[in-house]
Amino acid sequence: MSDEPTDQFSEREALLFHSEGRPGKIEIIASKPMATQRDLALAYSPGVAVPVLAIAEDPATAYDYTAKGNLVAVISNGTAILGLGNLGALASKPVMEGKAVLFKRFADVDSIDIELKTEDVDRIIDAIELMEPSFGGINLEDIKAPECFIIEQTLRERMNIPVFHDDQHGTAIICAAGLINACLLTKRRLDEIKVVVNGAGAAAIACTELMKAMGVRHDNVIMCDRTGVIYQGRDDINQWQSAHAAATDRRTLTEALHGADVFLGLSAAGALKPEMVKDMAPSPIIFAMANPEPEIRPELAKAARPDAIVATGRSDYPNQVNNVIGFPFIFRGALDVRATGINDEMKIAAANAIAELARQRVPEEVALAYGTQHSFGPEYIIPAPFDPRLMELVPSAVAKAAMDSGVATRPILDMDAYRQKLRARLNPTTSVLTLAYEGARAHPKRVLFAEGEEEVVLRAAIAFKEGGYGTPVLVGRDDVYDRLKALGVTNPQEYEVHNSRTSEMVPQMVDFLYERLQRRGYLRRDAERMINQDRNIFGSVMLQLGQADAMITGITRTYAQSFREIRRVIDPVDGKVPFGIHLLVGQSHTVFIADTTVNERPSGEELADIAERTAAVARRMGHEPRVAFLSYSTFGNPEGQWIDNVRDGVAALDKRQVGFEYEGDMSPDVALNPKQMANFPFSRLSGPANVLIMPGLQSANISAKLLRELGGDSMIGPMLIGMEKPVQIAPMTSTAGDLVTLAVLAAGGIAR
Repeated sequence: MSDEPTDQFSEREALLFHSEGRPGKIEIIASKPMATQRDLALAYSPGVAVPVLAIAEDPATAYDYTAKGNLVAVISNGTAILGLGNLGALASKPVMEGKAVLFKRFADVDSIDIELKTEDVDRIIDAIELMEPSFGGINLEDIKAPECFIIEQTLRERMNIPVFHDDQHGTAIICAAGLINACLLTKRRLDEIKVVVNGAGAAAIACTELMKAMGVRHDNVIMCDRTGVIYQGRDDINQWQSAHAAATDRRTLTEALHGADVFLGLSAAGALKPEMVKDMAPSPIIFAMANPEPEIRPELAKAARPDAIVATGRSDYPNQVNNVIGFPFIFRGALDVRATGINDEMKIAAANAIAELARQRVPEEVALAYGTQHSFGPEYIIPAPFDPRLMELVPSAVAKAAMDSGVATRPILDMDAYRQKLRARLNPTTSVLTLAYEGARAHPKRVLFAEGEEEVVLRAAIAFKEGGYGTPVLVGRDDVYDRLKALGVTNPQEYEVHNSRTSEMVPQMVDFLYERLQRRGYLRRDAERMINQDRNIFGSVMLQLGQADAMITGITRTYAQSFREIRRVIDPVDGKVPFGIHLLVGQSHTVFIADTTVNERPSGEELADIAERTAAVARRMGHEPRVAFLSYSTFGNPEGQWIDNVRDGVAALDKRQVGFEYEGDMSPDVALNPKQMANFPFSRLSGPANVLIMPGLQSANISAKLLRELGGDSMIGPMLIGMEKPVQIAPMTSTAGDLVTLAVLAAGGIAR
């Protein structure tokens, strides 16, 4: 099982990721303005006394006046960190910070990591119990068995907020969802299947308990550990394992699997052999969830039994049992109804919701990013971890189950409105970007990095290759291999490097470029010089000749210079103007700003083209576009001579009858602020604009760069749109991560 997708990367990249800029992965940001003395007086003294007295009088109002209702503590003592064992509380901190990030990223739940420096069960219980006033929920993580059972059970009895050990129940819920669908596909009933569980730790016991709660019969389950079958009368097992001891004369895993319908592996790599799979019932269901290496590889299981349905904890195989599908959304629903706990009814509701989602048609943004249309079947019984619908379906199912089972203290009266609120909490762009990475891994491409001697470019190329996103093609001189070795690459010769001084393609490239430019005033020696000396032209010609699928450049030269060089080789699509888009990405919103890079003074028709194609990009990123043509004026006030092209752009769209909302001319505050927009009830926009079409390059470029430097949101781009080949020009200040993102977007067709 897995908490998150497993990428391949170097140790250096991982350490740089965690250390560059602000160390770690989380920070605290004030949710109220803190600019003036009055703000501070309201936030602290004397204004803070008012909510203090209100909470003292009615403790339930703490959820109204503090962050308690959206705050989860991620707590560990480091005794079972990932698959690394007992490395101590401090060593667990990067993992717990990561868990906090996942809570925020997937379900907009604020989370604080807490590492407790003790293995004493009683001290852990006391410490966590004393923190109840601070948090709306407790997520226990990486605490070894059997202590984790005692800690969780005791805390659930003593505390009046949800306590959830994700290593146990998160895995169990995702596993149960997959089992529901596997049984549906193989026409089995839960109360009839025979299950063998290999592993007797926390996750295995939780999976077994949840299966039984869902209808799997006690006498149809056999649990095994390293010694063999856990049978009634065995005296070397603990009380939690003995609760699942089977009345059977089978003593080995091989014997237990004879005729079994289901194998649930939460044990060790290679524990399930192909001959064991052959001895299972027809259409066996195999969940091999050991990480990073499963009990059996899917290809080996399929070779032994082509009719098998196989799931693992890995992201590079179908049917990933990934805890991130569950725990953020389970806590979201539990927090929203102020549940006093997370019970079996809520877990089963989550499992059913996840299973149902896999049976629904996969949305366009998920299919686009993966490069394939997933559909319910043996290779898709568990939904993709980044399916944006998880945020709506799972919390609402959990919340309803909490209300129905009597543990909700603030019932939701309008579930339709609640689901709408859930949809609005997250930004679909973040899901699409993550899906684009998954799609790149599923359909790797060749991406040309034109500045292959720069360290940041080489680090991006290493990350691109080791992440499994495709093949980096480097343009550089002879010392590129030495530079790769200095960055920790053990076998630099695995990287493809092209040098214009030694490349056998140079004559062909010169012929191509000369034929293209000979009627534009260039001599053949000019083409030879450009191929030999200009890496952007060298790379662009390689791209035109089909030697790569996409190209990234921009680190060593200004955007304008890079674009001029690329335009000598690559034309715009269909004769229309190319342009640039910056994406301003926040937790719950994305704003697309165009054109920020190319066209100094676009005409009305060109602005209409830019608006139409930017709207298409927005839709590919999961947004319904609302386009505002920006100006210093709003509907002609004040009048001026520089708004004609903006008005002409709106008029051009009127004639085209496009299928999205648009309006203009309007100032940014009217386009983005609903209160200001209310002053213009005739506006055709139904809400704040998310696509901003700028009147000219000067205002667009200044705005984008100001927002990059001063804004609180993340900035992606600029993305170059409208060239006949996928090419992206990165800012000179780009990080390796920025370059990888542009490479993935270019290769995947999202930025086109």
